[in-house]
Amino acid sequence: MENKFKIMIVVGEASGDAHAAQLVETLRASAADIRFEFFGSTGQKMRAAGVETIVRADDLAIMGILEIGRALPMFWRVFQKLKAAASERRPDAVILVDFPDFNMKLAKALKKSGNKVLYFVSPQLWAWRSYRIRTIAKYVDLLLAILPFEKKWYAERGVDHVEFVGHPLVGEVRPAISKNEFCRRYELDISRPIVALLAGSRRKEVKKILPPVLDAVRILHDENKDIQFVLAVAPTRKLLEIQGVIDQTEFKLPPIRIVQNETREAVAAADAAVVASGTATLETGLLNTPMVIVYKVSAHNWHTLRHIINVPHYGLINLIAEERLAKELIQNDCTGPMIADEVLHLLEPRVNREFRRRLAKITDSLGNGGASERAAEAILRELRVAARNR
Repeated sequence: MENKFKIMIVVGEASGDAHAAQLVETLRASAADIRFEFFGSTGQKMRAAGVETIVRADDLAIMGILEIGRALPMFWRVFQKLKAAASERRPDAVILVDFPDFNMKLAKALKKSGNKVLYFVSPQLWAWRSYRIRTIAKYVDLLLAILPFEKKWYAERGVDHVEFVGHPLVGEVRPAISKNEFCRRYELDISRPIVALLAGSRRKEVKKILPPVLDAVRILHDENKDIQFVLAVAPTRKLLEIQGVIDQTEFKLPPIRIVQNETREAVAAADAAVVASGTATLETGLLNTPMVIVYKVSAHNWHTLRHIINVPHYGLINLIAEERLAKELIQNDCTGPMIADEVLHLLEPRVNREFRRRLAKITDSLGNGGASERAAEAILRELRVAARNR
């Protein structure tokens, strides 16, 4: 039996880096008799897990059509470098993690070169550009899906090499400290309402989303002086950058506690949350906190994107629920007054209790965790079958 496997892993964003790092650690733990050699496009967590860096993923997470266009030469260099590494080192498998615009092109190139291509975290083809399913069908050997409806969606379109492993966040999202401890640490009154503010992880997201969120803070404070606010800053953003946006407001703001690297603690302690659309909506749901989903991009990007997105909901938690559980205030609806109205609604005791009950039911449908273990099991199975057939 083969006791050594070379695996190339490619990520392009912080969320993929976290999922890949966990997968690397689980593969090692699941097969102690096997010596793994991991290399590829790495983020901070993958490097900490011992994955050799061919290219750094840290600078690849670029948002916006114009911005991506300007970065095309850089993406081309990264693409060629990864192709060369695969050609030279001949991995037993390539694991592509999320980052579909880049990774689906890489899948095609690497499969044509004779590599076994596994894809962890299904591209959201059900949301937009569904024609790319042809790439999955032809150039991916095994697709590991993380949302419960995805396997059926692919099967209905003739793609059956899909395995649902569960979402990597399930079982992993929990606060490190209690609500009592969080409130003591930040001098919050546990008997008064707490609203958590999550304005995104990318610079341009924060620039567009934080100003209307701050306007909502002003309105909420005028309505109810008891409400306390906690702004949870993503680890990818600098506190000075956030403070710069706050300083540009033309009105006086009430006290806002600013925390970093404690987003889950802030959300878990909150009675309601204002959350930028994305994975954070699922994390907030897993922490059972009622939320309003907000999002805003440049007028140019919105004009382009709104015509090609074909899902009934923007928020991930709503997509999983298959209903509009959390209100979505997108683009022109992402205003201070509309955000404030919905937060006041969520703080009503009856509404808050019902929202939490429905959240618990939805997140229960995702299972009890173990996505990394199931993904590692599927990958090891593919590797061992390929080794026997060599």
